[in-house]
Amino acid sequence: MPHFVETLQQEAAGAIARMREAAFEARRLHARAELMRHMLTTAGKVKDRPKAEAVETVVREWMDAWNLGRGDWPHIAREMEAFTEAFHDYANDPSDAHDARVAATAQGLEAALAQEGTSIADQMAFRSQCAHGWWDFVVPTPPDLPGGKPRPSIPAPRTDAPFWEAGCADFCR
Repeated sequence: MPHFVETLQQEAAGAIARMREAAFEARRLHARAELMRHMLTTAGKVKDRPKAEAVETVVREWMDAWNLGRGDWPHIAREMEAFTEAFHDYANDPSDAHDARVAATAQGLEAALAQEGTSIADQMAFRSQCAHGWWDFVVPTPPDLPGGKPRPSIPAPRTDAPFWEAGCADFCR
C-alpha cells in the first residue's frame, strides 16, 4: 500500500496530466473561436461590397496578420479564400447551409495548415495581433519562429516552457 506522500505525488501527477490536456484543448478551442469571431466581424464589415472585393480584403488582412505571403503559401491562401467566401455568404445570409459551409471550410483551412506543421490555434497564438496572452502559457511562442513579428499587445513570455513545467521563479514575479 502506498504511503501518504507517495499517494499525494501520484494524485498530483494525475491532476497535472488532466490539467495539461484541458489546457491544450482550451487553447485549441479558444483560438479557433476567436478566429471565427474575428472572421464574422470582418465579413460583416465588408458584406455589402462585391464578393470578390470583400474576399480579397479579408484574405489579405488575415494572410498579413499571420505573416504568410500568398505567393509563398498558395495552398493556404486558396483555403483562406474559400473560408472567407463562406463567411461572406454567412454574413449576408446566416442560414444553416452557409453555417455548414463555414464549418467545412474551417476544416479545409485547418488541414492545409496541418500540412505545414501548424494549426489555426498556432497561427492565432504565435502570429496574430489578436492573440490572448494566456495561450503562451500553454504553448510558448517559439523564439525562432520564422517570419515572426513583434506583437506589442502580447507581453514577452517569462519562460519557454508551459506553465506546468516552469518553476515559480518563471511566473511568480
